[in-house]
Amino acid sequence: MWRCTGPRWSDGAFGLGWYHPERAEERRSALPAGRRLAFAVEGERRCLGVRRAGRWTACPRAAVLDGAGARDQCPDCARLDRSRSVAADTMADDPRPYGVYLAYFGPGLLKVGITAAERGAARLLEQGAVGYSWLGQGPLMAARRAEALLGSALAVRDRFGKAEKRAARRALPPVAERAAALAVLHAEARSLPGWPEALRAAPYAYVDHSEVFGLDRIPAAPGGVAEIRALRAGDEIVGQVMAAAGADLYLGQEGRAGDAAPALVVDARLLAGRVLRAAAGKVTTAAVVRADSGADEGRQEGLF
Repeated sequence: MWRCTGPRWSDGAFGLGWYHPERAEERRSALPAGRRLAFAVEGERRCLGVRRAGRWTACPRAAVLDGAGARDQCPDCARLDRSRSVAADTMADDPRPYGVYLAYFGPGLLKVGITAAERGAARLLEQGAVGYSWLGQGPLMAARRAEALLGSALAVRDRFGKAEKRAARRALPPVAERAAALAVLHAEARSLPGWPEALRAAPYAYVDHSEVFGLDRIPAAPGGVAEIRALRAGDEIVGQVMAAAGADLYLGQEGRAGDAAPALVVDARLLAGRVLRAAAGKVTTAAVVRADSGADEGRQEGLF
């Protein structure tokens, strides 16, 4: 029984990961633009356990998870995972070099973060960064100090919520304007006193992900996008891949005659821990919410 492990970016392409607990095997299925998806959710959503050094340790309780949460772990497995984690500052002895980056998500949404240098830009793709530039590279603790310095001296945030990112994608300025905004922050960051000596500075070089994500295919009008916020057994999702940014997967929907169906966006992390089968129908039956309504429109027999 293969369980989905959620969104996976590999070689600059979006896909879904899969894990077979009994065989201890992993797979990945690519989801390029234009591909048709038609799957049904089967059974309960289960905790995937902990993945370290390329291997999974199964959840001892096979805990059942909430169908509306992005987390794919139960509290016990999450605690075990964070006991040896850079994000939780419980892995200070990691000898690998780390890169410090500046990321652009939209007007006023500029972020600083760190990632293992060996991962390249994978972390930026996973977060849905519209564009980025490297700021420096060095030991983990030096990278952490640089990240903290920008947060305290320039009030640069280290994270943004899903709603903020999605809204920003619908109203992006031209690429040149995005690059210029990040260039200003890069120059300000490099001029700060207290720059960690062990961190090797990187020249400003903007990289844009709008084409990789397919952002020009996402409807700009808020009412042109509907959202799936939770999944339960029996739900079906049917559509054609339009775009993918971070964990968000955008699907084109077929409306009834004379109707213009909105695009559908689903956080692919909701699929983690699920068993997915081929859909029996031709339309999405999962409950959706209009992106600009803030209210649940209830269960659908068919999407519009």
